[in-house]
Amino acid sequence: MSVELQTARLLLRPLQLADAEQAQPLFAQWEIVKYLNAQVPWPYPPNRVFTYYRDKALPAIERGKEWHWTLRLKESPEILIGSIGLFQGLIDNRGYWLGLPWQGRGLMTEAVIAVNDYWFDVLGFKVLRAPKAQANIASRRISEKTGMRVIAAPVRDYVSGKLPAEIWEITADEWRAKRASLRIPS
Repeated sequence: MSVELQTARLLLRPLQLADAEQAQPLFAQWEIVKYLNAQVPWPYPPNRVFTYYRDKALPAIERGKEWHWTLRLKESPEILIGSIGLFQGLIDNRGYWLGLPWQGRGLMTEAVIAVNDYWFDVLGFKVLRAPKAQANIASRRISEKTGMRVIAAPVRDYVSGKLPAEIWEITADEWRAKRASLRIPS
């Protein structure tokens, strides 16, 4: 089971079914989903966040295979602004999204630092991999800032179509070396 995490500006609260109501209108936007795996339906159906949480995410959390958090500003903890998750698997270990009004402030970088720490220091994994569309510049910048490197460049199916992708990776040792140099907003 996930535990609450904190950064300088964020609360990362373990995912709950009740979070679906706030997540649905934020997530169901083209700018949020266009670079996500093609398994995400588009147009995004009403109540789809609820069914995803109920049928996929929460059961995976219970099995100890996934860890999911909602993102909330400390100044307004009642408002969900995004989500981040960790996944056991060979290639796809981390995914996230942030509502449009909160993008471009470094908030997701803070969340990534917190969950990377959790992945390596609490869960004890030795490597973290995160695929992304090459066109997803904002996500690529987060990977660059946090010390990841590209290990493969396949073509993958996204909501917006078949696109060049990159598989980013960082090992536990690389993370610990990089972590010491990361500035975290206060």
